[in-house]
Amino acid sequence: MDEELNRDELERRIADVSENLRTLIEQAAAYSGAADEELYNDRIEEQQAQYDELIKRRDELDDKRN
Repeated sequence: MDEELNRDELERRIADVSENLRTLIEQAAAYSGAADEELYNDRIEEQQAQYDELIKRRDELDDKRN
């Protein structure tokens, strides 16, 4: 994620990752088993980290504009 993104692209990616998180959480709730739970937890953590990074980049972009 080193390339420069404009605010609209950041917002689009934030929405995509947010939807991915919702889907993963719903799927994790529907499945049971230790292996499934670990897999979903790993995927949720990965998506959450990506979401947090995108929010940070958007906020930094907004700070530069102000």
